[in-house]
Amino acid sequence: MEKIEKKARGKRGQGSVYRPKNSRFWRIKFSVHGRVINESAETESKREALDVLKAKMLKYSTGRAADSRQTTVKDVSEGMLETWRMLEKNPVSIEWADRCWRHLLAFFGSRKADMLSSEDIRGYTEFRRKEKASNATINRELAVMSSGYTIAYNETPRRVAQKFSFSRLAEPRGRQGFIEQKQYLALSAGCKELFMRTMLALAYSFGFRKGELLSLKVSDVDLMAGTVRLRTSKNGEPRQINLTAETRNLLAGCIAGKSANDAVFTRGSEPVLYFGQAWDTIAASAGCPGLLFHDLRRSAVRNMVRAGIPEVVCMRVSGHKTRAVFDRYNIVSEKDLADAARKLEISYTSATAEPEKQTQSVTIQ
Repeated sequence: MEKIEKKARGKRGQGSVYRPKNSRFWRIKFSVHGRVINESAETESKREALDVLKAKMLKYSTGRAADSRQTTVKDVSEGMLETWRMLEKNPVSIEWADRCWRHLLAFFGSRKADMLSSEDIRGYTEFRRKEKASNATINRELAVMSSGYTIAYNETPRRVAQKFSFSRLAEPRGRQGFIEQKQYLALSAGCKELFMRTMLALAYSFGFRKGELLSLKVSDVDLMAGTVRLRTSKNGEPRQINLTAETRNLLAGCIAGKSANDAVFTRGSEPVLYFGQAWDTIAASAGCPGLLFHDLRRSAVRNMVRAGIPEVVCMRVSGHKTRAVFDRYNIVSEKDLADAARKLEISYTSATAEPEKQTQSVTIQ
């Protein structure tokens, strides 16, 4: 077994290897372009650690990371958006990422991508807070930048020397909004435009996201089979939905007279891109002020679970990939709790009555 050693000092510019106290593995340390690289060699052998050090230093010196010296944060943003377009990401997602980058570039802009520090991230946080941005918004924007860095890091040659990470800010508990059937009917009555009525029905029945609905093309709807196929979604995976009679009839009206490449939801001949003001008006008139369109997604998940649909099928319909997020959308109401208590009481009463029934049926010889 090798003896624990203190930090081994090498010649200037050659880096060093050392093994921290109470650690099995050796670490390597060297400097590149003024930035110190300090990471585990993931070996218990000093000789192997030296080999790792040489390989890492060679990798950086051969140009795979050298180009990163000239890469700016703006370059990272342009590379990410270009890649997303090439991969034909959901246009709504690209537009959202572009909005995030506008805020990021207002602060980081022409800064060198590899020179950002934790202090810079704290500075951006304060910068956005002064603009009244919430912690959740700041987290999403920094997550977009992290995604951009990952794309730049995976390029050949690498455009940044390392991936970007940050400490997420605390966020308030997610919204708990959902609607009952009575409220859905009131919202339906307030929809004066066919596209709005159809989007309401699809979101309430299947948990469609707003961006997924707005990106639907006529070719995605098969009325003969009674299905809608989402080719792009937030989680990157396509999914198919079997329509109810209500949603099928509404979609038939939306696509009548349109060609395959036309948008399903239009105002006149123009695709619908924004309907926030119309939705706020409908929600207020239905007695649900402040209700978000996204709250319909929670309602859909809750309704499917209470209809007895297996949860794995519910997740396929709604497009949830992780159980943790799905559970967060499966909102429990006071009525659910009351129903649970009622069912428990019935089960206890039945269990108590059963022995009495058996006793009365015994005949003494």
